[in-house]
Amino acid sequence: LAAGAAAAGTAAALLGRSPTTLETPTPKDSKHRVVVVGGGTAGITIAAQLGRKLGRDADIAVVEPSEWHYYQPWWTMTGGGLKPVEGSRRAMALVMPKHVTWIRDACAAFEPEKNRIVLKGGGSVKYDQLVVAAGLEIDWGAIKGLPEAIGHDCVSSIYDYRYAPLVFQDIQKIKSMGGGDVLFTQPKTGVKCGGAPQKIMWLADDWWRSEKMREKVRIEFCTGTPKLFAVDRYRATLEAMAKERNVHTAVEHNLVEVDGARKVATFELPGGKRVKKHYDMLHVTPVMDAPGFIKKSPLADATGYIEVDKGTLRHVRYGNVWAIGDSSNLPTSKTAAAVCAQAPVLAHNLTAVVSGKQPTAQYDGYTSCPIITRNGGLILAEFKYGGVPCETFPPFLVDQAREQPLFFYLKKVVFPWAYWNLMLVGRWYGPRTVFEPSFPIGD
Repeated sequence: LAAGAAAAGTAAALLGRSPTTLETPTPKDSKHRVVVVGGGTAGITIAAQLGRKLGRDADIAVVEPSEWHYYQPWWTMTGGGLKPVEGSRRAMALVMPKHVTWIRDACAAFEPEKNRIVLKGGGSVKYDQLVVAAGLEIDWGAIKGLPEAIGHDCVSSIYDYRYAPLVFQDIQKIKSMGGGDVLFTQPKTGVKCGGAPQKIMWLADDWWRSEKMREKVRIEFCTGTPKLFAVDRYRATLEAMAKERNVHTAVEHNLVEVDGARKVATFELPGGKRVKKHYDMLHVTPVMDAPGFIKKSPLADATGYIEVDKGTLRHVRYGNVWAIGDSSNLPTSKTAAAVCAQAPVLAHNLTAVVSGKQPTAQYDGYTSCPIITRNGGLILAEFKYGGVPCETFPPFLVDQAREQPLFFYLKKVVFPWAYWNLMLVGRWYGPRTVFEPSFPIGD
């Protein structure tokens, strides 16, 4: 641990940042003013913004066991053969905000009545304010046969650092096989970025076209959801694109079983009927859910997610508990763009509450799904609660529901740079770029 703390300090110094304090994995009854559970996109972003709001003596702790921090949108481009997977991760010590305490352990339970969390390593941490940013948990085992099939025999997924590089290898294998049947799936439940299961399909389609063998590949997109995309404005374009590019679609087809030996995927339809489809390549979007320690906690709603007010992001029953990102029950698409919009709202409201004022900032549900449609094309879907479009660019300038080279450049170059250099240090606000939104001061 001493060596780890020294390494964290050295790495931070190289970046011109103040060293992070590294606590032992099981601190006994430590206490912090603000405790953030989770060191992913939401956790690091809100910790950085709160640190700037509350000042150098903010006393913020981040509970996160992982050695690495991942920029997961990168994995789509890895799967499409556009970027090496190694560029998607950095050491957690390098992205941990300055002046925070990093508790390198996992949260095992919440005790909100005692203002305390229990750590997996056996200790506990008390708090004045708690922010839950624990993300989603991928359940590979929720689909029968998938744990045995994933990672070989042309079964892969962009939803994991280990498997994302295999996706492009599988795409290339289809060429070497002279074509075949290819299935792309999406579960009926929520996932990280609802557009991602399609993005990799469009990139594969584009690559096979560039290799002059697309007519030898039968592509089918099977989704457990009732529509190809949730927002009508963008769905119309995607449905037209599927027809134009000869991509077959099957809605309300939820993947429930993979037989890797026979290369057969089983889908469940409404009413319980099951259909089997042969594949030569299968790209799986796995089932995702709130982490188990959240689902069984008193902070969760009936669906298992942290129950917060959808405007203020404050817990509906515990006034010193907040949630941001994928583990909240906010009725919007779970994306990094959503975190960009949520973080300043939460930071403003939490700061107001600790100052004895009312939380006045309101989150409108803004989120964005940059849907890659080819190498060089992207539809920039932006919307808020209710699926209402909430676009950055004026319609007379550019149509965001049509694939645009500019948007692809943003996705491939600008957004990754902004993520590492601005968002994780609390200085990126999505469509507002580096301009922090202002909110009214409460009484």
